[in-house]
Amino acid sequence: MHFVVCLKQVPDTSEVRIDPATNTLMREGVPSIINPYDTHALEEAIRWKEKLGGRVTIVSMGPLQAREALRKAMSFGADRAILLSDRAFGGSDSLATAYILATALKKINETEPIDLVFAGKEAIDGDTAQTGPGIAQRLGFPQLTYVIKVRELTESSVTVERKTEHGRQVVEARLPALLTVEKELNDLRYASLPNVMKAAEYEPEVWDSRALPFDAAQMGLKGSPTSVSRIFAPPGRSGGEIMDGREDPVGTAAHVVQMIFQQNIIMGTPPARGGTHS
Repeated sequence: MHFVVCLKQVPDTSEVRIDPATNTLMREGVPSIINPYDTHALEEAIRWKEKLGGRVTIVSMGPLQAREALRKAMSFGADRAILLSDRAFGGSDSLATAYILATALKKINETEPIDLVFAGKEAIDGDTAQTGPGIAQRLGFPQLTYVIKVRELTESSVTVERKTEHGRQVVEARLPALLTVEKELNDLRYASLPNVMKAAEYEPEVWDSRALPFDAAQMGLKGSPTSVSRIFAPPGRSGGEIMDGREDPVGTAAHVVQMIFQQNIIMGTPPARGGTHS
């Protein structure tokens, strides 16, 4: 079987700061990592490759520095890595990104038919959860989102357990299909030393805008109907009011109740001091 993993290199959001003058992310000196959700997508693809045989191809879009992320991903047992990198791709929102990735997957599918695409639920630098479904839509693949377990995979179908707002759902889809996955899906492995050494010398394929029949109107800033107008950190919270209720616990409790109603945390009329409220 042929598994494809869509993977993204992102800034480590725990280290990101915001420039107060420009309201943009300050990326200088911030380490880049593989998007955490995508690492679980890669792990699952490799597990099924080990069970059923086949190949794992990684596809990513980003600057040339993302080759390091692809080398690291290769160290876990993937077979091929392709980086889509061109200034023409810069500024792409989730819609344009899905178009670029889907175009690349169509090209791959021509020579090596794709059975199953894995992608992380979302990227931690955007949190839109739109790119995976956008790729599936453009490819005409069934999409199974928020997957927490792949129950069964055959040559013709996949059965998964997915997370919903109200519980869990078991669904089946015909192949080829696309899954977006949660972190609960699996536990990550450690790369073996031979794979690490092999990956260190691996050179990912780099495809630019001339490699495929891209429509310039559908990528980059021109193909992005959304844009980020402002990025800012939420204001810090004050320390709040601290009350010592040891001397007058009843009075302190009544004061807290009054504050709750005054701030409309609970709507209605506060009870009289010492009374009851229903």
